[in-house]
Amino acid sequence: MSSHEDDLALAFELADVADSITLSRFRAEDLQVETKPDLTPVTEADRAVEREIRRRLAAARPGESIVGEEYGDSDGKANAHHRGRATDNGRRWIIDPIDGTKGYMRGTPVWATLLALQQDEDVEVAVVSAPALARRWWATRGGGAFMRDGLGPEPRPLHVSAIKKLEDAQASYGGMAEWAKIGRLDALLELVSRCWRSRAFGDVWSYMLVAEGAADVGGFDPKVTLWDLAAPLLIVEEAGGRFTDLHGVRRADGGSGVATNGLLHDATLAIVGW
Repeated sequence: MSSHEDDLALAFELADVADSITLSRFRAEDLQVETKPDLTPVTEADRAVEREIRRRLAAARPGESIVGEEYGDSDGKANAHHRGRATDNGRRWIIDPIDGTKGYMRGTPVWATLLALQQDEDVEVAVVSAPALARRWWATRGGGAFMRDGLGPEPRPLHVSAIKKLEDAQASYGGMAEWAKIGRLDALLELVSRCWRSRAFGDVWSYMLVAEGAADVGGFDPKVTLWDLAAPLLIVEEAGGRFTDLHGVRRADGGSGVATNGLLHDATLAIVGW
């Protein structure tokens, strides 16, 4: 079995390839956008990234399965939440070619490629690469979490904050529309009003800010999928935080997600949890 070092090195190579594709089409006037059956948009870059990552994984790791947002499961299953475990040797790569496609297609730089390697039911390696923000975050199980940005060449270890009260906390959340659709916008508004400060950073960045310690609670996604959360879960946990679905269960495939510094998790779930 490959070591975490080998797996992380491969994930970095895949992220580099993804970055070159996404940046080459970012803000392109002729970017091709289609609407999927679930009425969400997909760009040519989303599909190109996932195709290339799948091609390279098939060559480098032919015995390992793959699941991705655009092309489903390597075993031929259609896209779904994919709550099952990895198959064959227990190893599965999870791909979100562009997390934040709506922002990508509008020219907003808050988007990223998310890669995770799952062993049986646990994520062991994770990389989140946001080239338009000049940021990359990563983690290995038991090896800590790190980031690199344009402020310096050396990786910086990630540590969540030590804030103990919501009244002193900064909240980082995504859009409100999903909460309104499920009739629970009041819960989200109650939480952010309890916090010292709140900002709508959105998408994967919300989780990464918790891992960095810049935010204390974040995410609050009531409707998301495995590929949205697998990489953030490991990065937040390795930074010392806590990541669960809105039922309080530690999982990336529960259909919802919330991250905190751990000290504020129970208080957060008491307001927005299910």
